[in-house]
Amino acid sequence: MIALNKIDREEAVRYLGNSGVEMNSTMEGILDICEEKILATAKPKYLYKTVALENSGLLVGNSISNHLENCQNAVILCATLGADIDKLIRTAQITDMAQAVVIDSMSSVAVEQICNKVEELIIAENPTLFTTWRFSPGYGDYPIELQSDFLRILDAPRKIGLCTNNNSILTPTKSVTAIIGLSETPIEQKRRGCQSCNLAKTCKFRKAGNHCGF
Repeated sequence: MIALNKIDREEAVRYLGNSGVEMNSTMEGILDICEEKILATAKPKYLYKTVALENSGLLVGNSISNHLENCQNAVILCATLGADIDKLIRTAQITDMAQAVVIDSMSSVAVEQICNKVEELIIAENPTLFTTWRFSPGYGDYPIELQSDFLRILDAPRKIGLCTNNNSILTPTKSVTAIIGLSETPIEQKRRGCQSCNLAKTCKFRKAGNHCGF
């Protein structure tokens, strides 16, 4: 069980800054209120499973083939904050738009924190193996449609209520799917970059002359 006790404030502020939000004492107070609401509402859930890559159907496109080079197996994972976070955002969009923007950004940070903790579990369970960083459907030329395959393999709709819609968007929205390569030999740590991200053309960080940190 992974608990969400605190949201990375520095990362949340960076998200908000690249959304055009200026920090001041009033905004700090809003962050405090929104963090409290998210922590009280979120119900983090996650699943992961080790799979053999050969004949798995998961190596689609050049991006993932390069990322998982020399990996025989991989771990696929998913994580979600739950449907109540979506309801919290929708309510705030009606009652307080400033809070809605903050809750949306902070929730994105929160689900990545859950993924970080899941990744720590995976690494701890594979102490003799080398791992890649996690790579999600939609990055580079890795089809976002594979999200449904990830969820099927993990039995996520039944186990944690995580699904995709007709456009392969995860529901609840504050959710993530990803794959981490496992290898018996050292892995070249390829740099994460905008070229591997499906949001490169619309990214709020790039528009501000920045990057997301990867």
